[in-house]
Amino acid sequence: MTRPIKAVLLDLDGTLLDTVLDLHAAACGMLADLGRPPVAVEEIRAYVGRGIPNLVKRVLAGKLEAADDPTPPPADALASFKKHYEHFNGRAAKPFPGVIEGLDAFKAMGLPLGVITNKAQAFTVPLLERTGLMLYMSVTVSGDQLPKPKPDPMPLVWACGRMNVSPADTLMIGDSLHDFHAGRNAGCKVFLVPYGYNEGQDVQGLAADAIVSSIADAARLIKTQ
Repeated sequence: MTRPIKAVLLDLDGTLLDTVLDLHAAACGMLADLGRPPVAVEEIRAYVGRGIPNLVKRVLAGKLEAADDPTPPPADALASFKKHYEHFNGRAAKPFPGVIEGLDAFKAMGLPLGVITNKAQAFTVPLLERTGLMLYMSVTVSGDQLPKPKPDPMPLVWACGRMNVSPADTLMIGDSLHDFHAGRNAGCKVFLVPYGYNEGQDVQGLAADAIVSSIADAARLIKTQ
């Protein structure tokens, strides 16, 4: 018999919110400060998913693999990006279709909700507040809040502790390989959405418990189990 879900954890960028326009504006502002030409929106969409320092490295190098280099990004570039992102964060970001409906449905089921993101806490909280999503959340865990971010399971296990639930009774919903591994390694059930920022890796090939077209569909699926 399937264990009932007692809490839901969700990725932020690419799962709950389409933030690519804000990130693109910040990246172009940084590049202008460095005397370099702007980058296309679709490039930024492919680069999102491993936190701002890795996004900066990818933008500067023009390739995904730059995030595999442990060397930190240039300090001036990182400071420039953060300055611009502080200005643009939440201005164009909007929930994906089905997000609000799905969150309302989860809340109606009495399930506590949490956000697990690799975005820095200084940007996570304002973004959730400006988009109205903070009202839904019992816990938020940002990428610089704990010693290890996703794909390590630590943020998920920590969040479950804060919500007083077992990871085995928790659903993780994300859009990427990192969300999948974080959820699996924490012992959570994992649903993935196909529309987000997956760093060029199709989530359809991952052994998730379900691929759902929206957060609303995830809520409907949980309600029927």
